[in-house]
Amino acid sequence: MPVGTHGVVRGLSMDEVAASGAQMVLANAYHLYLRPGDTMVRALGGLHAFTRWSGPMLTDSGGFQVFSLAKLRSVSEDGVEFRSHIDGSLHQYTPEIVMRIERNIGADVMMQMDELIQGQSDVAASRAAMQRSLRWLNRCKTEFDRISVEGREPLPAFTVPERAPRLEHDCDAPPQALFPIVQGGTHPDLRRESAAGILSSGNWAGVAIGGLSVGETKNDTYGMLEVCDPVLPRTIPRYLMGVGFPDDLIEGVRRGIDLFDCVAPTRMGRDGTAFTAYGKAQLRRSSFRTDRRPLVEDCACACCVKYDRAYLRHLFVSEEMLGKRLLALHNVSFLVTLMHEARAALAGGRFPGWSDAWLARYRAGTPQDLAKASAD
Repeated sequence: MPVGTHGVVRGLSMDEVAASGAQMVLANAYHLYLRPGDTMVRALGGLHAFTRWSGPMLTDSGGFQVFSLAKLRSVSEDGVEFRSHIDGSLHQYTPEIVMRIERNIGADVMMQMDELIQGQSDVAASRAAMQRSLRWLNRCKTEFDRISVEGREPLPAFTVPERAPRLEHDCDAPPQALFPIVQGGTHPDLRRESAAGILSSGNWAGVAIGGLSVGETKNDTYGMLEVCDPVLPRTIPRYLMGVGFPDDLIEGVRRGIDLFDCVAPTRMGRDGTAFTAYGKAQLRRSSFRTDRRPLVEDCACACCVKYDRAYLRHLFVSEEMLGKRLLALHNVSFLVTLMHEARAALAGGRFPGWSDAWLARYRAGTPQDLAKASAD
């Protein structure tokens, strides 16, 4: 899922995201709550209409963003009190408030409010956060179900310019699914306990694995996926939150993961770094100055079809924003295509051999192998 934190995949239009082959987009409830406001998103037609995306959408509750505001927030059993990173204003986040925010925003899938802590936290801290996340899940579900029956609260009055189209004033909540989040740090027993608590508390349309890629090693991340794999149902999608480098996607699929999100493809694209089958390549390298070949042969994205390496490098050394947009588009397209290939390998019964070969090539490669990627 390309990440559209503020309701936009940074640098790209939703038409470009759709052309990449992406089927689902993520947005962030924390950021949309602060700006333009969850009630404003609802008044403007809901997240799909607001962003011009017609496919499925998911909203993260904002747990990671609150986690990152260590100096601006305090956590209690009731919820989180934090100050906006925008203007310093004081806000309250509780499971009930988060459900109302995500119901207003209107994504197809919404995440529970959970407590996220450092990936290398000890057993005691990890247990406390995991158990609190389970308690918060029950509160989220109660409020989610209440809104499903009673509808959303009426919108506040907004000042609308003369002759402007009216804003929405409905109270019914659109159909949405609530996903719980497995927590427990890097401690296998806690991960199992979290999964058991989640599965005993309801029939879920999907389940997420959170609290990874927050400071622990990759081997620890993969190990926790191996712990979760046998204890989570195979009949519902599994979502690994905040993980999205090419090799991590393959390793995740190997361990039963279906959904991924990460800001890496667009963020690295803006930095001039491109994903290729032979590892990452930095487009500012002087060796690309006179290179007329596509960035990656046989890649169908607009970056690779229409432009060559020399021009792409020129855009970056000239600090032109088009270069950032094109590489962001390539990286998103690369990951989407990679997942298409993984699905085809799974369907054809050849995933183990395909994934072994893919990872070996990717990890053995260096930026100098980019020419080889084109030659192949």
